[in-house]
Amino acid sequence: MSRIHCLGGGLVGSFVTNRLVASGHEVHLFDIINRDTDAIMHIGDALTADHSAADLIVNMLPGSIGHAATKSLSSSGQKIVDLSFSEITPDTLESVTSTILWDVGIAPGLSNMLVAQAYRDWGKLDEVSIKVGGNPSESDDEWSYMAPFSPHDVIAEYTRPARIIRDGMRVEAPAMTELHGIDASGREMEAFLTDGLRSLLDMPCDKMGEYTVRWPGHIQLYQATELSPDDLVSKWAFDSERGEFTWMEIFVRCNGESRRWVIEDSGRNGDSSMARTTGIVTAQCAIAWLDRPDMLPPGTHAPEDLPDEVIELVIDVMRSEGISIELK
Repeated sequence: MSRIHCLGGGLVGSFVTNRLVASGHEVHLFDIINRDTDAIMHIGDALTADHSAADLIVNMLPGSIGHAATKSLSSSGQKIVDLSFSEITPDTLESVTSTILWDVGIAPGLSNMLVAQAYRDWGKLDEVSIKVGGNPSESDDEWSYMAPFSPHDVIAEYTRPARIIRDGMRVEAPAMTELHGIDASGREMEAFLTDGLRSLLDMPCDKMGEYTVRWPGHIQLYQATELSPDDLVSKWAFDSERGEFTWMEIFVRCNGESRRWVIEDSGRNGDSSMARTTGIVTAQCAIAWLDRPDMLPPGTHAPEDLPDEVIELVIDVMRSEGISIELK
C-alpha cells in the first residue's frame, strides 16, 4: 500500500481521491474546504503542507495556483501527477529532480495518448483535430452552460491565444475563432479554437487544432457580456441535479489513412461526466505508476510519453465504467 497526497478536492479532485481510496491505497486529501471523502482530510493550504511522506502526489488545484504547487515540489525527487492545467506548464521548469506526469485528463490527456499512438504507427501526421466539451444535456435561454471545473480556468481558455499548427509551423490564433457548427452525435453544437494542444504542439504535423464544444449562442453571449469573471462564476455554477454530458472527437489523418475516435459520457451514480472522463484517466495513470515504479524516469512527461499498455489499460477501465469510446 502506497501513500498518496491529493491536492484539491473540487468536482474532479474529489472523484479522483475517492477512486484512489477504493484502490486500497492510503490517501490524504489537502484542501481549504472540508470535503465529503473517505480519504484522510487535511484542511489548510496545500502549498505549505508537508508532503515529504507521500509516495505519489496528485496536484488537482485550480490553474491559478496549481503551477506554484508543482514548482515547489519539482526538486523534491517525488512522483507528481499534475492535473492543474495551469497556463504555465511543468515542462518549463528548471532543475527538476522529481518525476512529473502532467495533463493526464481527458483533453489534454486521453486525446494526447490517442494522437501519440497514431504518430507511433504512422509517423509525421497530416492533420489532427480535437473537439471536446462538457455541457448541459439541453440548451436553455441563458448560457446553456455550467462549469464542470474551475470557472476561472474556463475563462482563461476563452481569453488566451490558441496555439495551433498550420503548414507545419506553430502559430497563434485568437481564442474563440474558427467558429463552426458540428454534429456531436446527433446534437447541433458549435466549436471554436482554444489553447488546449499544449504538449501536442511538439508533435510533427501539418495542421493541428483543439476546439471547445458548446451549445449554439453560448460563446456569442460571452463575447458580448459585460459581466465580471466573478459574476460568471455564479452564472456558470454547476448544478448536480441538471443532466449533462461530455463529448470528444479526435480526428487524425496521415497519407490517406484516418482514425476518428468519439468519446462520450453522461455521468453515473452522482458523479459528473467531466469528473468521470477526466478523473478515471488521472486515477488510472496514478495507479499504473505505483504498480510500475520505473514507468517514467526523472523529469517532466506529457501523456504522449506513457507506454501503449498503460494507454490501453486506461481505455479498458473507462469502458468498463460505462464511458463510450468508439473508433469510427
